[in-house]
Amino acid sequence: MSKRARSIGSAVAIAALLVPITADACTRILWNTNDLAVFAGRTMDFPVSTEPVITVLPRGIRHDGGLFAGARIDAVNPAVWTSKYGSIVTSVYGAGTADGVNEKGVAMHLLYFVPADFGERDPSKGGLQAALWGQYVLDNAARVEEAITLLDGVQPLMVDHEGIKATVHLAIEDASGDSAIIEYTAGGVKTVYHDRAYQVMTNDPSYDQQLANYAKYDFTNATRSTPIPGNTDPKDRFIRANYYLNWLPEPKDTREAIASIIAVARNVSVPFGAPNREPGSLYNTEYRTAIDLTNRQYFFEFTTTPNVIWMSLDKFDLTEGSPVLLLDPNDMSLSGDVTADFKPGTIGY
Repeated sequence: MSKRARSIGSAVAIAALLVPITADACTRILWNTNDLAVFAGRTMDFPVSTEPVITVLPRGIRHDGGLFAGARIDAVNPAVWTSKYGSIVTSVYGAGTADGVNEKGVAMHLLYFVPADFGERDPSKGGLQAALWGQYVLDNAARVEEAITLLDGVQPLMVDHEGIKATVHLAIEDASGDSAIIEYTAGGVKTVYHDRAYQVMTNDPSYDQQLANYAKYDFTNATRSTPIPGNTDPKDRFIRANYYLNWLPEPKDTREAIASIIAVARNVSVPFGAPNREPGSLYNTEYRTAIDLTNRQYFFEFTTTPNVIWMSLDKFDLTEGSPVLLLDPNDMSLSGDVTADFKPGTIGY
């Protein structure tokens, strides 16, 4: 259960995971019940720009989980690893990654989670700053079950900058349709919800409470007159995303499937100016992603640009020693397949 990632350093470094006390959003959707492929989507909802950069990471990248934004936050037993698998991710302020998929068809999503508590430092486990929690999965795991086992050996680290804490929880899925949601709550209690039936994740309350609330609804014979929750509260979005996901028709092709996932994501997106927890506090959906896990295609939609862009991980050179490639999606001229638009660059995590 990890939620609110954070930023350290400059005042602008409130990473896409790092959210102030008033931010409370994001939705993950997994479509693993169609006969074509496995698809996932998510919304990134945040009160200010997270400055996302779409990043291609080849194999052989070394990461240090004890570093955050260039500062050493864990010297006890930091998790240090070299990536086994290449991935394409959406980064946040250079502090880590919020979303992505690897070459084995494993995808991850970090979402905000108010009750997140990683507990006291357990020196027997590798320390992993929260903004790299999902990247650790992409770098090392070829399926969900393997990721769950690997994550037993590390402990996410709560970082804090000027009162902003890295409270996030983690969703992972793979090309077989398997799914897991991992949350840490009071006292560092870790709960793994592992079942391919767990298709939707939003924010607080804890996942078991979200499931209990969802069980109160029966949409068996739903019509356009059937009432469903319509606000932007995480519990409302959880119900609404499940409702529309369960009614998606069998897709004829990938184009239709991705359009279907994005349609559900748009339905649970937060409109500009929507009120948050406190009067006067606002947040909105900054971007949406969709992933074809079977074919390792990544789709991205900025809410302030009119175009959906996409790329295929298989078209990039992921061999060790290949350059890291970057793309700033905040570009009105970008449209369609943007594989050729990536440029070599560097990362800070």
